[in-house]
Amino acid sequence: MKPIWIVDDDQSIRWVLEKALSRANLPVRSFTGPREASAALEHDSPQVLVSDIRMAGGSGLELLQMAKQRHPGLPVIIMTAFSDLDSAVAAFQGGAFEYLAKPFDVDRAVELILRAVEESLREATDDERITEEPEILGQASAMQDVFRAIGRLSHSSATVLITGESGSGKELVARALHRHSPRASGPFIALNTAAIPKDLLESELFGHERGAFTGAQATRRGRFEQAESGTLFLDEIGDMPLDLQTRLLRVLSDGNYYRVGGHSPIKANVRVIAATHQNLEDRVRQGLFREDLYHRLNVIRLRLPSLRERNEDIPLLVRHFLQKSARELGVETKRISEAALTHLTRFPFPGNVRQLENLSNWLTVMAPAQTVEIKDLPPEFQTTTAPAAVVAGMPAYANGASHGAAATPGGADPAQGAAGYGSVGAVPSVPVGGMGGGVGEAAGAPGMNGMPGVESWEPILRREVARLLRSASPDVMDQLTRRFETALINEALDFTRGRKVEAASRLGIGRNTITRKIQELGLET
Repeated sequence: MKPIWIVDDDQSIRWVLEKALSRANLPVRSFTGPREASAALEHDSPQVLVSDIRMAGGSGLELLQMAKQRHPGLPVIIMTAFSDLDSAVAAFQGGAFEYLAKPFDVDRAVELILRAVEESLREATDDERITEEPEILGQASAMQDVFRAIGRLSHSSATVLITGESGSGKELVARALHRHSPRASGPFIALNTAAIPKDLLESELFGHERGAFTGAQATRRGRFEQAESGTLFLDEIGDMPLDLQTRLLRVLSDGNYYRVGGHSPIKANVRVIAATHQNLEDRVRQGLFREDLYHRLNVIRLRLPSLRERNEDIPLLVRHFLQKSARELGVETKRISEAALTHLTRFPFPGNVRQLENLSNWLTVMAPAQTVEIKDLPPEFQTTTAPAAVVAGMPAYANGASHGAAATPGGADPAQGAAGYGSVGAVPSVPVGGMGGGVGEAAGAPGMNGMPGVESWEPILRREVARLLRSASPDVMDQLTRRFETALINEALDFTRGRKVEAASRLGIGRNTITRKIQELGLET
């Protein structure tokens, strides 16, 4: 390992850090000022650079800038006795790993340097491993199966149906199938059939002739024509209207189609790849999807795993998205601690890879420090138990909507049943022991975390929802939400002996939120 460089014009600071780092078995090299360190950077580099911000021989911020130009991945820790806002902002804008105010605790300083060393070693390993940005990231066995399937299909132009939850990367797989197919030199055209109004979808797909309808002032090529000799990707095919399903079936059957208002058939030389988050077999049984079209599309099926099924890929994906987001915004890449990574691998991510990418974008902009810790995550990501319980009951094809900025399109899926959990972070309404305040107990029953004697709340929820629905009770969601929130807040207030601020903190909500909820639910005594 390379040495830690200490740059400070104060001999006592250098001496203290040298001794402390030597005890930690870390090699050290000291410099009395930035000029000396700058000269050394021309032909050498440290594992971590620790520099004072104001020195007699120059500025630590200038040294930071030079170090980042020569070695972009080098962690730099800035020390200063002048802990003002401008210095902190300048240090982080310059790409500092961390900002250390003097006087500092020596053990804390060593701990910080060790974190920087760990990050430096990890980045070096990542740089060796990822020489070129891959199309799709994934080391889990479920993703390796997908990669193998793409490889086997590389010499084929067969129709493919991709299934998987929203946000799991179906379009990425479709693009990879196109890029590694005999049609790679042709265009790749994508259309989300659920995002186009029914009245316009036919024209979008097949084009229209001039004067075919009001506003059709010129002939327009549809997506089939645009994808000629290439690939047409039809996303959310399960939402396509029945009359258009008939037209699509005809194209897949005989290879011909007509523009809207047209009379001359057009020959289609297009490979169709379709995708859906829905269970098409169920939609066929319900009469919402043509069985003959289903069989035409389902020539080769690829099931894309949800992020929950390959959570070992989360660290790799997080680092990738943080780097991507930083490049797009032109800022220093945020790092993420091992504790935060471990925490995220336990989060169910109902919005899948899209939700994880949105989280990474949020962290790049909003995380206060250069290294992301658990406390820096948005509130809905700081707990995993409740969201995991929600996801445990979701079918593999369900469209789990994510929370806040990470929301996935399409809304709640009917397959989720009457409970209809719209989001994660907003915990589903749970009836807790009737109108009481504790989770129902059943002797010997395994609990949510495998604890004997505590029954999972989800079956209780389903039973209560079913009872209310059978009784035609109005406002079921509102009833259960109020009961659930009442139990949560009462339990938290009991736990904190009535201290609202602490109860709000324990629940992960704001002080104003708990005050408003107490008033709305009539919990004030």
